[in-house]
Amino acid sequence: MNKTIYALSLGVFGVATSEFCVIGILPVLAKTFNVSIDTAGWLMSGFALTVALCGPFITALTKNINRKTILLLVLATFVISNMMSALSTNFTVLLISRIIPAIFYPAFWAIALTLGMKQVAPKDAPKAISVVMMGLSISTVIGVPLTTYFADLFNWKASFIISGIVNIIAFLSLLLVVPSTPVERKKNNTQNLTILKEPFVWINYLYILLKIAGMFATYSYLADYFTKITHMNGAQVSLMLLLFGIAGILGNWIVGKIVSKNVHLGFRYFPVALILVEVLAYFFGTWFIPMTVIIFIWGFVHTSGFLIGNTRGAYKIPRETLEFTNSFVPSFFNLGVTFGTIAGGWVIKSTGVHNIIWISAAFLLSAFALTFIHPRVRGKYQENNLSESEESYLSPEQFAH
Repeated sequence: MNKTIYALSLGVFGVATSEFCVIGILPVLAKTFNVSIDTAGWLMSGFALTVALCGPFITALTKNINRKTILLLVLATFVISNMMSALSTNFTVLLISRIIPAIFYPAFWAIALTLGMKQVAPKDAPKAISVVMMGLSISTVIGVPLTTYFADLFNWKASFIISGIVNIIAFLSLLLVVPSTPVERKKNNTQNLTILKEPFVWINYLYILLKIAGMFATYSYLADYFTKITHMNGAQVSLMLLLFGIAGILGNWIVGKIVSKNVHLGFRYFPVALILVEVLAYFFGTWFIPMTVIIFIWGFVHTSGFLIGNTRGAYKIPRETLEFTNSFVPSFFNLGVTFGTIAGGWVIKSTGVHNIIWISAAFLLSAFALTFIHPRVRGKYQENNLSESEESYLSPEQFAH
């Protein structure tokens, strides 16, 4: 693999750590700034909503700028954001500090994945994607637990400082390793727009939104759940998040192998598996030892949801429109994060953190129900569309890492 690809993966690790670093310290931030936990949840949902709304526009606005320049500017924005967050004196300033980099976040993802693919031969493009996306997995295994640990060791500001340092390292890596990449002028292909008339495309997007909402209705408030239900301290929370992330990498790899043989099985039974794990957490969450085992299983199932979501975004999509339809996937991912976090916060405010399991289950059951809907492929895409057994999408193994 070209060293540029690993530099891009480090960049993804930096921005993803910045996005998720508040998960482990949400209860601390709520207490520090004297806001409710559902209000503090806007540090996650506000970021995600900004990404969802700005994604298509920011990508279009930056299409003529050197790709390396955009990557560096986005990382610089994240460095400044984290420093602003660490210096925040009130919740409003902290929220604004979080939202600013989210505006440019989609451009980084789109460019990093595309640039990574261009570093290798076409046949190795899936491997390049998996390496770049590895930065996301590592952020959950190392980034989030690390920032949570330093917040417990010192104070909440340390979490943002560490996140900022990670982005500085990523900035220097991209500056030194990634080659200058001027934009290649291309004619607009308006024919791609016709794919959006196909119902199955919107079923894919809706499935992604509901599934991610179900995942983040609970994931966004894990630290609060561990603290109030399992009565863990800060150090224990960071260790549990580490265990959650390690299990996630293992689950991503194994689930990728399983559903590559029957991708529809993954779409249908992932929501069921996550519901069962969360129900176990509901009934056994007050016991430390059983909850430790449940957290491992939870991380194993949860993280594979990103893999399944990416695969669903390309499900039954003709190859010639795959890049176009995939450009909308990050927006629906982040809309899912937004809805899930807001809904989870509403439940916490209304009935307590213990009951977030049930709002998560509602989203996941809705996603499960969508797997029984098979809209007919119409128009010119009908003859190009392949059956479920054929690879009309990137296989889960190509996303696994």
